[in-house]
Amino acid sequence: MTAAPLTIVHAVFSSRLAGGERHCVDLAQAQAAMGHRVHIVGPARSAVRHAVGPNVQYHGIALPLARGMRFRRIVEKLGAAICHGHLGPACKAVAQVMSATRIGTLHVGYKAHHHATMDGLICVNSAQRARLGDYGGEAKVIFNWAPQRDESDAGDLRAELGLRHDQMLVGSLGRLNQAKGMDFLIAAFRAKAPADAVLAILGEGEEMGALQRLADGDPRVRLLGFRSDVNAALGAMDLFVSASREEAFPLAILEAMRAGVPVISSATQGPLEMLAGQPAQIVPIGDVPALGEAIAATLERIGALPRAQRRPVAYDVSAYDRTTAVARTIAFYRQVTAQRRTHAVPEPRRAASGIGHA
Repeated sequence: MTAAPLTIVHAVFSSRLAGGERHCVDLAQAQAAMGHRVHIVGPARSAVRHAVGPNVQYHGIALPLARGMRFRRIVEKLGAAICHGHLGPACKAVAQVMSATRIGTLHVGYKAHHHATMDGLICVNSAQRARLGDYGGEAKVIFNWAPQRDESDAGDLRAELGLRHDQMLVGSLGRLNQAKGMDFLIAAFRAKAPADAVLAILGEGEEMGALQRLADGDPRVRLLGFRSDVNAALGAMDLFVSASREEAFPLAILEAMRAGVPVISSATQGPLEMLAGQPAQIVPIGDVPALGEAIAATLERIGALPRAQRRPVAYDVSAYDRTTAVARTIAFYRQVTAQRRTHAVPEPRRAASGIGHA
């Protein structure tokens, strides 16, 4: 490294390990491998703690009470130059820090009460950058990437589900919440998919019960819960579907692309950019008949070839390179820090942006 190493503190206040949290961990580990001093601050009982490698130090906050103040003290004690927030609550805490350059990644989207006073924002798609409104800090588009997973315990999903060699397997992956649109997917699949096709949904969350009721005992719909062998599961699928209501940068789609699986996605913000010019299909958000027709037509096309003659879909994923993205992130830190030194730190615009309201 030609420049001095940085002390970087990442904040992620989640107990689970989903897309944004996995990105935070992998970014932190990549930065540590470059020689930077890297820390992550989060809940004491977070799954993130157990995903962090030995070169990144995790600092657990036991209770959410006065979390912002506790976080600020940790940052100051470590002498951090960079404070990087992931997801809304963490960005809200980072915004209160005055001793370090404050960066936020828009894993979901821009919200003034979380992001307006940050020194710099990393947008994960171009549409986010174009919709920042009167945000006064620095902003840059840096695409996420798909972190590698430890799949030493990978299973055979098709065998587990008892599928015949010629049966079609449709799959989806994601947190079971309303934003992911799994209800749309189940309704579309049940209405239009072939009678012997199977839908496997990988993930856990608060919508599990509602989705089970929507499936109504249909044996073709399998809600499998959390799985660590995602890449192996994707390799077993004939078709991957994302029916989300909103997506900024869906890692699941990128993982499906990396696996060469045919993809159908709803026309949400991230996939519209990721899949532009790619051999994938986009359907309108929430249009269950259109989604069902797309699933049926794609399965018919795929099934016309014997399984042994099918080839992985050739997607261009060169824009989502980990090494390039990490290097651009460090460069952005330094750029924003230089700007911060020449300008006064902006005061929170409470009246205009709603800062301070949940």
